[in-house]
Amino acid sequence: MLKIGLTGGIGSGKTTVAQIFEVLGIPVYYADREAKRLMNEDPHLKDQITKSFGDEVYSAGKLDRAHMGKLVFENPEKLALLNALVHPATIRDAESWMKRQTTPYAVKEAALIFEGGLEKYFDHVIGVSAPQAMRLERARLRDNSTIEQVLQRMAQQMDEKEKMSRCEFVILNDGVNAVLPQVLSLHVKLLAEAG
Repeated sequence: MLKIGLTGGIGSGKTTVAQIFEVLGIPVYYADREAKRLMNEDPHLKDQITKSFGDEVYSAGKLDRAHMGKLVFENPEKLALLNALVHPATIRDAESWMKRQTTPYAVKEAALIFEGGLEKYFDHVIGVSAPQAMRLERARLRDNSTIEQVLQRMAQQMDEKEKMSRCEFVILNDGVNAVLPQVLSLHVKLLAEAG
């Protein structure tokens, strides 16, 4: 089975592309969603987070995301510490998930594949690219954020051109090129390669 990474900057539309793969019968691991689940359910990870950030980051056993957000997004060192705790747990969970899949290929959707040096875990990495103005607007509307907040999160990710240059395949989600035919074409290639 082929292991496929799917990445792109904030607001690029990688979740939309991932959902198309799911409609085609390909399982998708959503790294952000699973990281949030693990922060609430993995006892070892919860213990590490509590030791690093204090008991008040959990309320009634659930991560207080607003409180944690205030702690880490203004402080690069604390964000790096949180990522150092969460990323290994998510990587282990994704590897275990991949081993259970029985399809010709499976996809892990994650924003920070190259930033985390995770490309070595995949047979191919697909990038989803969109113009910055479009990405800004999508992320602002989706997250009910200000432009400044979205720009701050973008600044924590790899430059779009650099990220796309590292991907073997790039899907353009620019409002001009239709996404579905691009995904279908890749699906056919990956099925052929998987044999």
